[in-house]
Amino acid sequence: MKRIAILGSTGSIGTQTLSVIEQFPESFQVVALSAGANLARLVQQAAQFHPEWVCIAHPEQLEALQQQLIRASVSPMPKLVAGTEGLVRLATLPDADTVVVGLVGFTGLLPSLEALKSGKQLLTANKETFVTAGHLVQPYLQQIIPLDSEHSAIFQCLQGCQDVRTEVLKLYLTASGGPFREYSQFELERVTVAQALKHPNWSMGDRVTIDSATMMNKGLEIIEAHHLFGLPFNRIDVVVHPESIVHSAVHYVDGSILAQMGQPDMRVPIQYGLTFPARWINPVSETHLDLAQLSRLHFEPGDPERFPCLRLARWAGETGGTLPVVLNAADEMAVATFLKEEIAFTEIPRWIEAVMQRHLSDWQANPTLERIIETDAWARQAFQTLLAGQPVLK
Repeated sequence: MKRIAILGSTGSIGTQTLSVIEQFPESFQVVALSAGANLARLVQQAAQFHPEWVCIAHPEQLEALQQQLIRASVSPMPKLVAGTEGLVRLATLPDADTVVVGLVGFTGLLPSLEALKSGKQLLTANKETFVTAGHLVQPYLQQIIPLDSEHSAIFQCLQGCQDVRTEVLKLYLTASGGPFREYSQFELERVTVAQALKHPNWSMGDRVTIDSATMMNKGLEIIEAHHLFGLPFNRIDVVVHPESIVHSAVHYVDGSILAQMGQPDMRVPIQYGLTFPARWINPVSETHLDLAQLSRLHFEPGDPERFPCLRLARWAGETGGTLPVVLNAADEMAVATFLKEEIAFTEIPRWIEAVMQRHLSDWQANPTLERIIETDAWARQAFQTLLAGQPVLK
């Protein structure tokens, strides 16, 4: 039986991971769950899966969590921890052999690194770990199975490949194009938060949904693919594919293109990650694709002029060092600011680029974890200072 700790259990990846696990109760045991602030859902999950450990993001919520667990008659009572220290504790539990990271943002970096250092198998959808600290992850690639649909697709298409650098011509990351693929610039400038949160194909958390609309999500995935699969940036392309049926593809040097296809349902790559290297019967019928029902599949280039976040991500990735850290932090801040309706949708890439430009004089190659954390904090402060119209402090 595989014993699993799930970081971010109440979010999109976490809830769908538990949905897969409950289909195979004799094969998986949940030993730990963590959540941000959704106490009600966390308590429901604890009552159903009986983890030995439960973590909440904010220490001040520990008492409320304990009281809700008692009222829900959760027995035995799990050990309770909180904050970053709690996440690291869950990520390194001796009783857990697999850690699933469904955390969004920079929060996922430290527990992911600690899980890898402690020898865990890491199933992760936290692209920020690779974006901000890809060079620190390199020694542990054999322990990692990607859960993002795009990187899972490439991972699957590379099975049997002996040498990626000599056998693979190009990687294609597919993108739906988001809800505004055909909008004019005039229409984009008037996009509302409610419109941006309505993704046409996928059900995701708020930040990832906005990142999908701006295509920053795909930009971050380019950087992640570079670190995961070891190809230079000029051999990683983005292709807009509105149907979200082809999840990504590998173009081999002999002319063959292997693509992984399926319904836009995260339970498929999650199940593959949990059962790898085997494939198990998927009992959820709606996850199965009927080729006879497909009419046409469309593909077009990802345009960095129309989607400036793609250009910013490539710039950060090719420059490397601390610049991707700034890219990610500024994006998190810009998305949060847009969600509060304090900036326009089209201003998101402009604010990100402004913070990146401010950082160039302090850029550093191969940053340590401590420098990464410092740079992340600097970028967030720089964003707030710029937003307030003040000079950016170093």
